[in-house]
Amino acid sequence: MLIERIHHVAYRCKDAKETVDWYTRHLDMTFILAIAENEVPSTKAPDPYMHVFLDAGNGNVLAFFELPTQPEMDRDRNTPAWVQHLAMRVDSMETLLAAKAKLQAAGIDVIGPTDHTIFKSIYFFDPNGHRLELAYDCGTPEMYQQLDEVKWDMLNEWSKTKKAPMHARWMHDGSMSSQEDSS
Repeated sequence: MLIERIHHVAYRCKDAKETVDWYTRHLDMTFILAIAENEVPSTKAPDPYMHVFLDAGNGNVLAFFELPTQPEMDRDRNTPAWVQHLAMRVDSMETLLAAKAKLQAAGIDVIGPTDHTIFKSIYFFDPNGHRLELAYDCGTPEMYQQLDEVKWDMLNEWSKTKKAPMHARWMHDGSMSSQEDSS
Protein backbone atom coordinates (compact mmCIF):
# COMPACT_ATOMS: atom_id res chain seq x y z
CA MET A 1 0.00 0.00 0.00
CA LEU A 2 1.26 3.46 -0.86
CA ILE A 3 -0.37 6.46 0.80
CA GLU A 4 -0.70 9.34 -1.65
CA ARG A 5 -1.23 12.06 0.98
CA ILE A 6 -3.32 12.82 4.03
CA HIS A 7 -6.90 13.39 2.87
CA HIS A 8 -7.82 15.47 5.93
CA VAL A 9 -7.11 15.72 9.62
CA ALA A 10 -10.17 16.05 11.86
CA TYR A 11 -10.54 17.52 15.34
CA ARG A 12 -13.53 18.23 17.50
CA CYS A 13 -14.74 21.80 17.97
CA LYS A 14 -17.08 23.52 20.40
CA ASP A 15 -18.86 25.57 17.73
CA ALA A 16 -18.46 24.94 13.99
CA LYS A 17 -19.33 28.49 12.90
CA GLU A 18 -17.00 30.09 15.46
CA THR A 19 -14.22 27.69 14.39
CA VAL A 20 -14.64 28.42 10.67
CA ASP A 21 -14.75 32.17 11.36
CA TRP A 22 -11.58 31.96 13.51
CA TYR A 23 -9.53 29.97 10.99
CA THR A 24 -10.61 32.09 8.02
CA ARG A 25 -9.96 35.36 9.90
CA HIS A 26 -6.70 34.53 11.70
CA LEU A 27 -4.99 31.97 9.44
CA ASP A 28 -6.50 32.97 6.07
CA MET A 29 -7.85 29.48 5.42
CA THR A 30 -10.73 29.03 2.99
CA PHE A 31 -13.93 27.30 4.13
CA ILE A 32 -14.41 24.60 1.50
CA LEU A 33 -17.08 22.14 2.65
CA ALA A 34 -19.72 21.40 5.27
CA ILE A 35 -21.36 18.02 5.85
CA ALA A 36 -24.16 17.52 8.38
CA GLU A 37 -25.88 14.28 9.28
CA ASN A 38 -28.18 12.98 12.00
CA GLU A 39 -26.51 9.58 12.02
CA VAL A 40 -22.89 8.47 11.73
CA PRO A 41 -22.41 6.97 8.23
CA SER A 42 -19.91 4.30 9.33
CA THR A 43 -21.71 3.06 12.47
CA LYS A 44 -25.30 4.20 11.82
CA ALA A 45 -25.40 5.52 15.40
CA PRO A 46 -27.85 8.37 15.89
CA ASP A 47 -25.50 11.28 16.58
CA PRO A 48 -26.10 14.57 14.79
CA TYR A 49 -22.98 16.44 13.75
CA MET A 50 -21.65 19.28 11.65
CA HIS A 51 -18.39 18.44 9.86
CA VAL A 52 -16.57 21.47 8.39
CA PHE A 53 -13.50 21.46 6.15
CA LEU A 54 -10.90 24.21 5.66
CA ASP A 55 -8.21 24.53 3.00
CA ALA A 56 -4.84 24.62 4.75
CA GLY A 57 -2.92 24.99 1.46
CA ASN A 58 -1.24 22.61 -0.99
CA GLY A 59 -3.98 19.99 -0.79
CA ASN A 60 -3.97 19.88 3.01
CA VAL A 61 -7.41 19.91 4.59
CA LEU A 62 -8.19 20.65 8.23
CA ALA A 63 -11.61 19.48 9.41
CA PHE A 64 -13.68 19.82 12.59
CA PHE A 65 -16.71 18.07 14.05
CA GLU A 66 -19.26 19.83 16.21
CA LEU A 67 -21.08 17.17 18.29
CA PRO A 68 -23.92 18.87 20.20
CA THR A 69 -25.32 15.71 21.87
CA GLN A 70 -21.97 14.47 23.23
CA PRO A 71 -20.44 15.46 26.58
CA GLU A 72 -18.54 18.75 26.48
CA MET A 73 -15.18 18.38 24.78
CA ASP A 74 -12.02 18.34 26.84
CA ARG A 75 -8.37 17.53 26.30
CA ASP A 76 -6.41 14.48 27.41
CA ARG A 77 -5.41 15.46 30.96
CA ASN A 78 -2.66 12.82 31.05
CA THR A 79 -0.82 14.50 28.18
CA PRO A 80 0.87 17.90 28.68
CA ALA A 81 -0.77 20.73 26.72
CA TRP A 82 2.41 21.32 24.68
CA VAL A 83 2.45 17.78 23.23
CA GLN A 84 -0.72 17.50 21.15
CA HIS A 85 -0.65 20.18 18.48
CA LEU A 86 -1.05 20.82 14.81
CA ALA A 87 2.02 22.34 13.13
CA MET A 88 1.65 24.15 9.81
CA ARG A 89 4.52 25.37 7.66
CA VAL A 90 4.93 28.95 6.46
CA ASP A 91 7.25 30.12 3.69
CA SER A 92 9.52 32.58 5.49
CA MET A 93 10.59 34.13 8.75
CA GLU A 94 8.88 37.34 7.63
CA THR A 95 5.58 35.45 7.23
CA LEU A 96 6.04 33.86 10.66
CA LEU A 97 6.62 37.24 12.31
CA ALA A 98 3.70 38.82 10.42
CA ALA A 99 1.42 35.99 11.58
CA LYS A 100 2.55 36.53 15.17
CA ALA A 101 1.79 40.25 14.93
CA LYS A 102 -1.63 39.60 13.37
CA LEU A 103 -2.56 37.07 16.06
CA GLN A 104 -1.38 39.31 18.89
CA ALA A 105 -3.26 42.28 17.42
CA ALA A 106 -6.40 40.14 17.65
CA GLY A 107 -5.71 39.48 21.34
CA ILE A 108 -4.37 35.94 20.90
CA ASP A 109 -1.48 34.93 23.17
CA VAL A 110 1.53 33.75 21.15
CA ILE A 111 4.70 32.03 22.35
CA GLY A 112 7.84 32.46 20.27
CA PRO A 113 9.46 32.51 17.89
CA THR A 114 11.11 29.44 19.37
CA ASP A 115 14.39 28.38 17.75
CA HIS A 116 14.44 24.62 17.04
CA THR A 117 17.66 24.97 14.97
CA ILE A 118 16.18 23.40 11.82
CA PHE A 119 12.99 25.46 12.10
CA LYS A 120 11.61 28.42 14.02
CA SER A 121 8.05 28.46 15.25
CA ILE A 122 5.30 30.24 17.14
CA TYR A 123 2.61 28.60 19.29
CA PHE A 124 -0.95 29.62 20.16
CA PHE A 125 -4.38 28.11 20.84
CA ASP A 126 -7.55 28.13 18.75
CA PRO A 127 -10.94 28.85 20.40
CA ASN A 128 -11.42 25.10 21.01
CA GLY A 129 -8.23 24.77 23.04
CA HIS A 130 -6.24 23.06 20.28
CA ARG A 131 -2.58 24.07 20.31
CA LEU A 132 -1.34 25.28 16.93
CA GLU A 133 2.16 25.90 15.65
CA LEU A 134 3.32 27.87 12.64
CA ALA A 135 6.82 26.83 11.58
CA TYR A 136 9.41 28.20 9.17
CA ASP A 137 11.96 25.62 7.99
CA CYS A 138 15.47 27.06 8.11
CA GLY A 139 17.65 23.94 8.32
CA THR A 140 20.40 23.30 5.82
CA PRO A 141 20.76 20.15 3.71
CA GLU A 142 23.79 19.25 5.86
CA MET A 143 21.71 19.49 9.04
CA TYR A 144 19.00 17.24 7.64
CA GLN A 145 21.65 14.76 6.40
CA GLN A 146 23.21 14.58 9.86
CA LEU A 147 19.80 13.98 11.42
CA ASP A 148 18.97 11.33 8.83
CA GLU A 149 22.22 9.48 9.54
CA VAL A 150 21.48 9.12 13.28
CA LYS A 151 17.69 8.68 13.36
CA TRP A 152 17.70 4.88 13.78
CA ASP A 153 20.51 4.92 16.35
CA MET A 154 18.61 7.55 18.32
CA LEU A 155 15.33 5.64 18.16
CA ASN A 156 16.94 2.37 19.19
CA GLU A 157 18.80 3.98 22.10
CA TRP A 158 15.64 5.74 23.25
CA SER A 159 13.72 2.47 23.05
CA LYS A 160 16.20 0.85 25.45
CA THR A 161 16.91 3.70 27.87
CA LYS A 162 13.99 6.20 27.66
CA LYS A 163 16.64 8.94 27.96
CA ALA A 164 17.39 11.52 25.30
CA PRO A 165 20.20 10.25 23.05
CA MET A 166 23.00 12.72 22.40
CA HIS A 167 23.53 11.97 18.69
CA ALA A 168 22.03 15.32 17.65
CA ARG A 169 22.90 17.47 20.67
CA TRP A 170 24.25 20.07 18.23
CA MET A 171 20.63 21.10 17.66
CA HIS A 172 20.45 22.46 21.20
CA ASP A 173 23.98 23.36 22.23
CA GLY A 174 25.24 25.10 19.08
CA SER A 175 28.10 22.64 18.57
CA MET A 176 27.33 22.18 14.87
CA SER A 177 28.21 25.78 14.06
CA SER A 178 31.51 25.39 15.90
CA GLN A 179 32.14 22.12 13.99
CA GLU A 180 31.50 23.95 10.71
CA ASP A 181 33.79 26.80 11.75
CA SER A 182 36.67 24.42 12.47
CA SER A 183 36.34 22.47 9.21
